[in-house]
Amino acid sequence: MAEITVLGAGLAGSECAWQLAERGVRVRLVEMKPAKKTPAHVSPFFGELVCSNSLRSDELTNAVGLLKAEMRAMGSLIMQSADQNRVAAGGALAVDREGFARTITERLRAHPKIEIVEAEATEIPEGDVVVATGPLSSDAIAEKIAALCPGSLHFYDAVAPIVTLESVDMSSAFFASRYNKGTADYVNCPMDREEYDAFVRELAAAKEAPVHGFDDGGVFEGCMPVEVMARRGADTLRYGPLKPVGLVDPRTGRANWAVVQLRRDNADGTLYNLVGFQTHLTWGEQKRVFSMIPALKNAEFVRYGVMHRNTYLNSPELLDRYYRLKSEPRIRFAGQMTGVEGYVESAASGMLVGIEAAAELLGLPHADFPQETAIGALALYVSGGSVGDFQPMNINFGLIPPLDHRVKGKRNKNAEISQRSLAIIESLKEKEVFRCEDHH
Repeated sequence: MAEITVLGAGLAGSECAWQLAERGVRVRLVEMKPAKKTPAHVSPFFGELVCSNSLRSDELTNAVGLLKAEMRAMGSLIMQSADQNRVAAGGALAVDREGFARTITERLRAHPKIEIVEAEATEIPEGDVVVATGPLSSDAIAEKIAALCPGSLHFYDAVAPIVTLESVDMSSAFFASRYNKGTADYVNCPMDREEYDAFVRELAAAKEAPVHGFDDGGVFEGCMPVEVMARRGADTLRYGPLKPVGLVDPRTGRANWAVVQLRRDNADGTLYNLVGFQTHLTWGEQKRVFSMIPALKNAEFVRYGVMHRNTYLNSPELLDRYYRLKSEPRIRFAGQMTGVEGYVESAASGMLVGIEAAAELLGLPHADFPQETAIGALALYVSGGSVGDFQPMNINFGLIPPLDHRVKGKRNKNAEISQRSLAIIESLKEKEVFRCEDHH
């Protein structure tokens, strides 16, 4: 009987375990929750979302929309859970974070091929193993990974605050989605120039919580604290998360100087997070400075932002296209620690590892996802497609080979690249490793 150990039941580990088990491979899924949690986790469930509750765009003209479509086509547990627990968010896929994680946990616990081991992983066990302990890996396992993988790197990640909707002053806010895409799901909190300038001044000077080893140079650009952006220049936020473009204020018929957006965080629509407001200010400073936003002057903060360490590998030196350790291929890695950035990308790496590991363990040919697919492009970038210093990467169309003919308009071109990718996925599903039911 083919068997494998998966360390960690975050998004990558959960998806990986599911794909292996669905192909008839016995899985030992080792997870330290609920007995022990990292500083950023609060829930007892697997697949917990610790930053935003959005899985980003669901459109095929966007690369992450394509990646999600590929995963749905291949029976992704994470995508099934997300679709089942989605909340309104315009053209994006956002989820009720507790319902999402609960669904993942219940499905994994109920699977006959998965044994859940509630324990902290402190060693890399013998035999076939997938290390998916995440960017917040506990010190014990992080030391083992560092010894195995010289050249490991660190960066820091930040979490945005959440407020109650009833505490938002709606006389100073309005519901809308940018460019009227989808339904009006975001609460938009405008500021005029004077309010914005005062806010940026206070934000740039606000007191930060101490985080060992942190400095502005250690921040990954894709999840930058809002106070770091404020220090980069007066207009940085207006061209970033506070951009007013595409949002017409119904009270004036015009765009505002700057707009803070709030996105629904739970299915009931009672909690909203501040979009792009990852931060490591002290909690008192968050309350003081963020309350300068007119619509949030009396806001009730049910969670403040926190800053935590993220760890990722120098993967092009260490891993192959199947996320196997080149020096010891029985050991595979999955998730954010490989240098994929984002929830969907982490789950997608777990999916690829699960499918390809199952092929090996069952004596079947590899799926070999080509670069023309989003899931393949990401794996090929991580395993050697980067140039210079390796940086975490979201999926983007720049990683996927262009079409062999001209198409007018970026959206049309992206849509056609997506159709090509999905056609390749359908052809790959003819391979034996995708006939899950044959291997139970």
